Amino acid sequence: MTRIQATRAFSKSASVWGSGEGDVALSTKFQSELQYENDGETPGEPEFLTAFKEQSSWEIEDIAGHDEVTLTRTFGNETLRLMFAVADISPDEKDFENEEEMDMENNPTYPIRASLAVTKNNTQGALNIDMVVQEGQFLVDNISFYKDSQLGTELTAEADWNRRGLYIGPQFDTLDLTLQEEFDKWLRERGVNETVAMFIPEYAEHKEQKEYIHWLKNVKSFIDQ
Repeated sequence: MTRIQATRAFSKSASVWGSGEGDVALSTKFQSELQYENDGETPGEPEFLTAFKEQSSWEIEDIAGHDEVTLTRTFGNETLRLMFAVADISPDEKDFENEEEMDMENNPTYPIRASLAVTKNNTQGALNIDMVVQEGQFLVDNISFYKDSQLGTELTAEADWNRRGLYIGPQFDTLDLTLQEEFDKWLRERGVNETVAMFIPEYAEHKEQKEYIHWLKNVKSFIDQ
């Protein structure tokens, strides 16, 4: 008799498979975090993004739920793809309280890695330029050349594996200073300039915030099922 009563009591308190005692508290905490993040959001497209779209020749490729963002444009017979990821924004860097260390609106100082792929129509080969975006500047690390343009531009795991072991070029800062200066001019002529270097950290933060809110909603919804 006692065993039957205990079974009935358990079935009433755990009527949904997978539910636990902490589900409600955790869901409530997620809802609180969602409310906090949504209260700080400004509806509509941010001004910096609208201005960039109107004034720049770069197109933005941004897939919801993906970490990477790609800026694309053409220059003469060249196609340029400039890629960066929001993963470079850490919580500590995003939540700086010291305005002297970081002005989030005007000049974010944390580094974001970027990669520029350049190909030419009807021409074999591809240039890959690895850079760091910081304080409104592109700082080039190295310039790689691939005879196979497909190998140089594909983002698959197989292509990444095949690129390993290939010579990636010297460290950029070890090159002759005149050569460095001329290559910087070459990049600026193609729109890889201070304007884009200022835009990337702003957009990375904008996307990271959207993805974070989306993540909160998804996890809360899963817990609530």
